[in-house]
Amino acid sequence: MFGKRTLSTGTLILLLALVMTACVAPQAAPAGEQAAPSGEQAQAGGGKLEVFSWWTSGGEAAALQALFDVYSARYPNVEIINATVAGGGGSAARPVLQTRLAGGDVPDTWQVHPGYELLGQYVEPGYVEPVTSLYQEEGWEAVVPEALRAMMTKDGELYQVTVGVHRGNGFWYNKKLLAENGIEIGATLSVDEFFAIAEQLKAAGVTPLCVGDSGIWASAQLFENTLLGVIGPERYNGLWDGSVRFDEPDVKQAMEVYGRMLDYQNDDHAALSWDQAVKKLMDGGCAFNSMGDWAYGEFVNAGKVDNEDFGWVSHPGTDGSFMIVADGFVLGNGAPNRENTINWLRVIGGKEAQEAFNPLKGSICARTDCDRAKFGPYHNWSMDSFAKDALVPTVVHGSAAPADFQQALNDAVTVFVVDKNVDAFANALVAAAQSSGFGR
Repeated sequence: MFGKRTLSTGTLILLLALVMTACVAPQAAPAGEQAAPSGEQAQAGGGKLEVFSWWTSGGEAAALQALFDVYSARYPNVEIINATVAGGGGSAARPVLQTRLAGGDVPDTWQVHPGYELLGQYVEPGYVEPVTSLYQEEGWEAVVPEALRAMMTKDGELYQVTVGVHRGNGFWYNKKLLAENGIEIGATLSVDEFFAIAEQLKAAGVTPLCVGDSGIWASAQLFENTLLGVIGPERYNGLWDGSVRFDEPDVKQAMEVYGRMLDYQNDDHAALSWDQAVKKLMDGGCAFNSMGDWAYGEFVNAGKVDNEDFGWVSHPGTDGSFMIVADGFVLGNGAPNRENTINWLRVIGGKEAQEAFNPLKGSICARTDCDRAKFGPYHNWSMDSFAKDALVPTVVHGSAAPADFQQALNDAVTVFVVDKNVDAFANALVAAAQSSGFGR
């Protein structure tokens, strides 16, 4: 489907082009950026628009509503059907979506990640229409980095409008709880420093690490972040182009570190969703949480204040790396409300919608011309990281590897959480990589 050469090249282009183009100082919107329709034009049309996603937590729902609000202001006569399916990372939504697509029940538009997920699961089977003309009409080529567009392109056609870019390797902490225990976190946190702090907290009767893996993807992401922290971005990228095997010594060392981290997690981890784990951290039930910056949206939704109630660093060992988790939407092939869907994509690709959505979601704009003054301390930190750090793809959220490997990783993590057998874990991932076509 997509060979290792394609992924390796895309990753390299992404590293070079996005670092050069993203997060520049605010500038005037390009000529192609259209103002919101008004008067008679805004009142025209009607009908419905079905938007399928898995954004159901407090912060996610608020951010999605911000997109709806911008759309409804321009097209007030369109009824929006919010077809969300609960389950972080799309763990429950994707099977529902695949069943609908296979049965010909096509939503107008649905949430998707660029890379393997978009191109392999939706473009190749013909479930989506190209949206290249929208990029041309709106002048988006000037504000959406070329490398990001490349991850959404097949045979010269673009198939996704990306609304935000998340940083997957965040490490969040309850600032007041740590202060009560005499612990201060610096600008970075090494693996050894984390374990020393974890021991200190455990001795004080504080649970060090909040995990909510009722959807196993959250624990898989903890592993993915730990893997990046131990072997570094170059070796991490090598796992996806086949130049690095999952049973090599440093990769197995990362698995051992991951197993040690699990020793410090909350006892009720399997009963909690990812956002409930974030809430547990906010409530003082534990100190740290490894999660993408959609967690930031939960802090905002709960009224928490940057650098007062909570703090953040890169996941231990990953300082200098930015794990990309980009979100966008597509035009369903056979969408019942095609014109309304095209207008939806036109709206969410615009500067107004992205500036409304991303501060609530925790992500940064997919456009390079958003006003940084409209974003808080965390977002500006993330923008700086995006501009200068090594950019790496995520397998947990569908960009780095095919869907069958993603499922194999979840299955292997499910077993490892129980038995912590490093050799079995490594062998399972070697076999899965070979079966998926990028391992050796």
